[in-house]
Amino acid sequence: MKYAIIESGGKQYKAIEGAFVTVDRLEAEPGSELTLDQVLLVVNDGSVSVGSPVVKGATVKAVVVGEEKGPKLTVFKYRPKKHYRAKTGHRQVYTRIKIEAIEG
Repeated sequence: MKYAIIESGGKQYKAIEGAFVTVDRLEAEPGSELTLDQVLLVVNDGSVSVGSPVVKGATVKAVVVGEEKGPKLTVFKYRPKKHYRAKTGHRQVYTRIKIEAIEG
């Protein structure tokens, strides 16, 4: 099995050929192709290539499937005896990509 560990948005993800990965929002249109060059590790049928910090010449080709929103988070601030209450919410936007090929 061939897979790679990639970095996107300061986070690391395991990319397997043919699998879908949900990463932080990228400025890319659905259907467009991406080339991710921040590859930290490549495993190809038992042979392991570890980068320091990235593997030279290794890239991951991906296609943007679309955007989706994560779960809603509720933020509630409260100060006792001060009549202060603040309630807000947040939903993070993610980009879903499909890993096409791992080269390197």
